Amino acid sequence: MTAHLIDGKQIATDTQAHIKERVTALSARGINPGLAVILVGDNPASHVYVSNKVKSCGVVGMHSVLEQYPADLSETKLLERIHALNIDPSIHGILVQLPLPAHINEHAVLEAISPIKDVDGFHLINAGALMTGQPRLRACTPYGVMKMLEHSGTEIRGAHAVVIGASNIVGKPMALMLLQAGATITVCNSKTRDLAHHTRQADIIVAAVGRAKFITGDMVKAGAVVIDVGMNRDENGKLCGDVDFESVSKVAGAVSPVPGGVGPMTITMLLMNTLEAAEKYA
Repeated sequence: MTAHLIDGKQIATDTQAHIKERVTALSARGINPGLAVILVGDNPASHVYVSNKVKSCGVVGMHSVLEQYPADLSETKLLERIHALNIDPSIHGILVQLPLPAHINEHAVLEAISPIKDVDGFHLINAGALMTGQPRLRACTPYGVMKMLEHSGTEIRGAHAVVIGASNIVGKPMALMLLQAGATITVCNSKTRDLAHHTRQADIIVAAVGRAKFITGDMVKAGAVVIDVGMNRDENGKLCGDVDFESVSKVAGAVSPVPGGVGPMTITMLLMNTLEAAEKYA
């Protein structure tokens, strides 16, 4: 048995084509969705992520602004800039690239972004809206996972889904989105006792624990759908996920790869959030 490959790159391409159509229709009404990306410091990985996000805006015809600041930028100055963007009618989405330098309070910065422009979905108001079943702007990575499950034809209602990882960025919103789609949810982490006992019962596994090749084939039920959110380096320095793709792909019914799985979908759902913010609030 060889698992069906859930090709996030292809799903992202198809979704971006749909986004581009909606951007074009919105532009015809005089509204061009705009995304502002703020980068503080010189983290090399952050530069790559930001570059990809800005480039993707161009692909779908969105307006984008990249603001880069030195690592010694004060928290006060950053908050002032966010406030200016909050009231800028040409900007519908604001993203502050994390991590921030140690002297800046990330929570204060994320809460300063207007909830209607919070395209990362991290603001307490957006997190609370998801919690109460009235989602507005959703966290991009779990939102992308839901689209991948949808495109792969996975039946979520009635399924048992195991989410490994409980971060505010992925694990918690992922569990809530699956719950609202009708799944029965188990949330685990790297310290869960007898993790395999839980994963072997799962129809859907979402691995977001941050440990290379942590989920192996003997931990997966035959025919299960496995989504790998991890982004790690293996012993040879090669990019890999939380899932041991080689062994899991021999057991699972469907599995997402790393790279080429969740990563492209995260950026795509950032674009979707920016579009939706422009459609709702512009």
